[in-house]
Amino acid sequence: MLRQWGASALWVALPLVVLAPTHWGLIHESIHGQLSPQRRLNEWLGRALAIAFVLPFDAVRFGHLMHHRFTREPFDRPDVHDGVTHHMLARVGYYTRLLGGLYLVELAVPLVTFLPTPWVCRIVAHKFHSEEPIGRDVQRLFVGFAGNPERRVRMRHDWILSVALHACAFYLYGAWWPALAITMFLRGLWLSLVDNLPHYDVTLDEQGRARNFRAPAIWRPVLMNHHLHRLHHQHPTLPWTALPALAREGAAASAPDTEAGYFRAALRQFRGFGKVR
Repeated sequence: MLRQWGASALWVALPLVVLAPTHWGLIHESIHGQLSPQRRLNEWLGRALAIAFVLPFDAVRFGHLMHHRFTREPFDRPDVHDGVTHHMLARVGYYTRLLGGLYLVELAVPLVTFLPTPWVCRIVAHKFHSEEPIGRDVQRLFVGFAGNPERRVRMRHDWILSVALHACAFYLYGAWWPALAITMFLRGLWLSLVDNLPHYDVTLDEQGRARNFRAPAIWRPVLMNHHLHRLHHQHPTLPWTALPALAREGAAASAPDTEAGYFRAALRQFRGFGKVR
């Protein structure tokens, strides 16, 4: 299309970027076993979608399930200053994460599977070191994941497939390869921006330690109802299509400050660090 029509065909990239949360939402449904009732098909679909998004499916699935189990625990507070890192460096890291940094880190995660297992386990143990009971549990689970040989092999294979797929894509784009690179960056930017959105500045005593938001009706299927994120945390085994009915029934009545608009809340993250109270 670019060769035939030139720059005017770049408008096709717009829906590709806009549908980034839908692509992630399908992966998310697979993580929770809701994309297909057949377990193997569900896994295969989720893995294929993750390869197309250059995401390590095993790592993303493990991290997301840990997020559900330990929501807003110390390792799961990217919007909160740790009190140790220099404040300026922490702010730079925080805004870098929002502006695509999270996606770039996820792109690089599979590379550690090419390192010797003992090295990776030591790195992970240091990263998640804690003296608290929950922190030690988190550390143990992450080290166990990092040292699992089957997962390491799958992540290497998925990464190779992702690299091969996108190498072919860049080759086929030819002189228009920057269009593909920019599209990929914008999709990663969206993913990075909304990853912690429902948990930004959330207190530990809020229901589900997450928030629901309002979203225009036209955006709800695009977001796959992720604006109802607190409901998802309270009912993680339900498919995304079941959440609006729960919301209508008032199953998760929220205080007014948790019912802000979804996109307005996304921009609110740029105010700076949140708090844990």
